[in-house]
Amino acid sequence: MKWLLAILTAMLLVTQYRLWVGEGSFADVTRLERQLDDQQKKNSALERENRQLLREVRSLKEGTDGVEAKARYDLGLIKEGETLFIFLDQDKKNPEQSPREKE
Repeated sequence: MKWLLAILTAMLLVTQYRLWVGEGSFADVTRLERQLDDQQKKNSALERENRQLLREVRSLKEGTDGVEAKARYDLGLIKEGETLFIFLDQDKKNPEQSPREKE
């Protein structure tokens, strides 16, 4: 009878160990669920970025408006006859001034 009780106790401890600590344990499942949530957030962000890039590609393929906007924004190009105005912030000092002139 003592041997049976000892065997059953050992089996209970083995199954409890696996339940709480081993592979597939509660802690392991919780960690995997957290990883899954993080990966789903990353996937959502990448899907949004892909949709934005797809819209940009379609815009560039369909007409000159997209190409013109891209050239103006990225390259600073202007049309013939246009005047370019550049506004500087008042807070930024001219880097070409010598230290004596700044004071």
